[in-house]
Amino acid sequence: MKVSLFITCLSDAIYPNVGESMVRLLAEYGVRLEFPHVQTCCGQPAFNSGYWDDARKTAATIIEAFEDCDFVISPSGSCTGMIHHYPKLFEQDASMLEKAKQLQAKSYEFTQFIVQVLGITDLGASFPHKVTYHPSCHGSRLLGVKEEPIALMENVRGLELVPLPFAEDCCGFGGTFAVKMSDISGAMVTEKVDHVLETEAEVLVGLDMACLMNIGGNLRYRNKPVRVMHLAELLYEGVKNA
Repeated sequence: MKVSLFITCLSDAIYPNVGESMVRLLAEYGVRLEFPHVQTCCGQPAFNSGYWDDARKTAATIIEAFEDCDFVISPSGSCTGMIHHYPKLFEQDASMLEKAKQLQAKSYEFTQFIVQVLGITDLGASFPHKVTYHPSCHGSRLLGVKEEPIALMENVRGLELVPLPFAEDCCGFGGTFAVKMSDISGAMVTEKVDHVLETEAEVLVGLDMACLMNIGGNLRYRNKPVRVMHLAELLYEGVKNA
């Protein structure tokens, strides 16, 4: 099968180790990820701000970038979720609407692809640390990614998964929301970090670097030594150390 990596802006520009971890993990199972260089932002900032014409242009670029592949996988539930909004952008364009639906049908968040498509829940990883998990809003609510990351972590040797109090609460990032309503955003992430600290976990793991960047920034500001990782990074580190 022909599988392409949709890296997303944050992972590409700030957290490249996330993409590298995905590539190396999937290579262990014979999945060679292709990387169309024409890919760009998913268009979510423009879409959420009401600039649908701009979002439509970006969406058309993404649709073209991944037209010739069987699956598209991404380390972000938020950006994958945005692809699910593409049909709404092209309701008045029958040709693009069909292409948008085809892209939506073959797009998967990272853990969705591993569990649902590859049928794998045990990667043979070892990670002897106390871990808590933040389920990002878009991944869990829009895509329904709930059981997949838990199944993968439950099969990591030595990993102690500690429930995060009020885990379903938003971290407060919300893209442009963090800029437009920074005081509310700051209060939300402070509350989220309070709950992370309650768990006494060594590591906070998640599926979306936007949320992890926000939470990690608050942890650093408060000088708290909690390691923040994308699940792909944790799994790859665990496989290397197994």
